[in-house]
Order: sequence, then structure tokens, then C-alpha cells
Amino acid sequence: MVLAHHDGIKLFRSSLPYINAHQGKTFILMFGGEAIEHPNFPNIIHDIALLNSLGVRVVVVHGARPQIDQRVALRNIEGRFENGVRITDKQTLECVKDAAGSVRSQVEALLTMGLPNSPMHGSQIRVCSGNLVVAKPMGVRGGVDFENTGLVRRIDITGINDHLNDGSIVLLSPMGYSSTGEVFNLSHEDVATQAAIALKADKLIVFSNFDGIFNRDGRLLRTIERPQLEQLILNGDITTEDTVLSALTTSVAAGVPRAHCISFEKDGALLQELFTRDGTGSLVMEHHYEQLRAATIDDVGGILKLIKPLEESGVLVKRSRERLENEINQFIVIVRDGMIIACAALYLYPEDGCAELACVATHQDYRGKNRGERILDEVRVRAKEAGINRIFVLTTVTAHWFLEQGFEPADISALPEVKKELYNFQRNSKVFTLPV
Repeated sequence: MVLAHHDGIKLFRSSLPYINAHQGKTFILMFGGEAIEHPNFPNIIHDIALLNSLGVRVVVVHGARPQIDQRVALRNIEGRFENGVRITDKQTLECVKDAAGSVRSQVEALLTMGLPNSPMHGSQIRVCSGNLVVAKPMGVRGGVDFENTGLVRRIDITGINDHLNDGSIVLLSPMGYSSTGEVFNLSHEDVATQAAIALKADKLIVFSNFDGIFNRDGRLLRTIERPQLEQLILNGDITTEDTVLSALTTSVAAGVPRAHCISFEKDGALLQELFTRDGTGSLVMEHHYEQLRAATIDDVGGILKLIKPLEESGVLVKRSRERLENEINQFIVIVRDGMIIACAALYLYPEDGCAELACVATHQDYRGKNRGERILDEVRVRAKEAGINRIFVLTTVTAHWFLEQGFEPADISALPEVKKELYNFQRNSKVFTLPV
């Protein structure tokens, strides 16, 4: 019981930097009708309400496809599709309005819940919706008239921002309205993507029935750049839904800094993705201005130049060119305009289930911009893939940075046997460990 209490306090403290970072930011949250019917959906709504209470500007975009299908079936209407897009005739449009209205009411009711035994107890959350999406007809394509199926023409940026500035959650349905007074059935992916772009959102977060984006080998891609993802999609190497992938890539290509894909089935996935270092799903971003990659033999000179001042000051143990050439496969570098500005090495001790993080260095002109954190994230990914369960580091002057990254103090006994034998007592380095 005491342990659980301590873990809760530790988790809360570790989330504080993320709480501060997300405050005042605009997040677009997108989920389909499948998520609404899942037993975990009330938990998602409670987590969305928590984001709102923490000062995040939240826009929720919901779908209603299964709910529309149910109403179409009940009215014995023949559902018609062309290239996966629903043809919305007048009868089907009534089903769309009925389903979207019902889902909207359900979401609003859950966000309003304030019973003493609920996570929302004592909260007063306002939910605003309305004619905030202007639509246009999809028209006739390939000889097929899509009737009241439409596309987003314009997002009412001013109207949405007014509601967000008042502290309200904005709820957008998969419907749009035209200046001629018509109602159009829209895809919620289109609404979410265009809203994220128009509002210059800081994040688009997509709930999927997958835990994230997986490649053909079943590996979760935790962080991936948009061009790389698009190439994998083109090659057929991705298993996540096409509509989800389209929303992620389109929004990032149009300037949304980060797009996330998480599971609607996993309790707490939203909070874990936003308030922990490792997250739980996948993050898509545009090209980094600086490239993080594995080092090659051509990088030896650049690494030596980078670490030389730190070796001379005693911060790093000296490495010869020959040693560096032999160990270059253990190194990771960040390159900016052809110059190596940061590096680190990961030495595996698989028989002990651990690995050493060493030679962590950042050029003095490029410190303070989370480059060390980027390298550490990559090191942890590589360690996990190698079956390593903890990382250790030996340091003399940068203990505070490692503590800030979640490392904990340890003694020499935590080192693998071969490392204990090589420990330099004169240097008296401090030992820190980090679970992977």
C-alpha cells in the first residue's frame, strides 16, 4: 500500500513538466463511432475532461458510422457506397442526422456527469457545438452523384476560438452546413484534419482500434517522420487503418507539429501518451531540422572533434581514434548541416540484461534544446529492441541531468562484473540506472 502511494506521487511529479508544456495548447481529439460503443469510452471522456481542467484547449471530433449503419438497417434502406464513401440520399441523411445527434448528446451527457462517485465530481465543464463547420457537396464523381455527402469547405475559426477562450470544450460532429441551408454528411476524419489545420493546432490525437502505427513485422513505431511513414504506406508495410493514416499524414504535412495515434480500447492511453516520457502509441512529425541516426565510419572525425573539449576538461574518458573506429556501431549522432552536434554510445551487456549509456555529448552552441533527451529516447528504444531491461551510466559532473531524465543513484554493485573490474576508483564516477 505504501509502495502504491509512493508510485502515485512519483508519477504525478514526473507529469508536471508535461502539464506545464500542454497548458494553453490546442489539441484536436478524433474518434470514430466504434470508440463510442466500446466499454472504455466513458474513461476516455473523463480523461478529456481532465485535459480541459488542466488548461488544454480541447476540440473533440466524433464519428458515427456504425450508428448510421444501424439506423439505415432499421429503416430497411439500402446502403450505397462508391469507393468506400457513403452516398447520402435524403432518406440516409435523416439517419445521419439522427445518429450524429444521438452521439453528440451521449458525449455531452458524459462530459456533464458530476456524481460524487465519478471522476467528474465537482467539475463544471461547458460543451459547445453548432454550425461551426461549413460544407460543400462532394458532387458527381465518375458519373456517380454523392448527393448530400460533402467535404469541409471552411472551419469557423473565430467561433471555435471564442468558445475555447471561454474555457469550453468544442464538440464537432460529422456534419456540415452550407450557405444555401443544406446539411451534408461528412467524414469525421476530414472534419478533424481540417479543424487541426485551420486552428493551427499543436496536436491532432487520433483514437484507433490499434495501439498505434505498426509495421508489417508487428513492431509499434513510436516516433516516425511523415515522409518515412508515407513511404511505408506506399510499400504496404503499415497495418493501421487507412483513414487514420490519412488524417495523421495530411495534418502534419499541412503544418500541425505533432499527430498521435493511440488506442480507444486501452484505459488511460490518452493520459499516458501526453504525460509520460515513453507514451503509449505512435507520434508522427515532419522532418527534424536535425537528423538523428546511427553513426557510420565517416562520422569518426566529427565525433572526435565534438568530444575533444569534454575529454580535455575531464568530463569524458579519452577515446582514441582507433577505439572509436572499432566501436562506431555503438554510437548515435545528431547531425545539423553536415556537422555532428550531439552523440552517445550504447554498450550492451546482454548476459546481465543491461546496457551502458556512455560518451553523451552535445556541442556547447547547441545545448538546452532537448537534443540529449532525443538521443536518450532513441537509446531506450534500441535497448528495448535488444531485450535490455535497464541502462546504467557512469558520470562525474552531469549527475543532475541524468536525475532529471529519471535515472536513480546506484552503487558499483549495480554494474555488470566486467564493468566492475574496469571501474576507475581514482575517477570516482557516480553510478545511475534507468529501467527501460
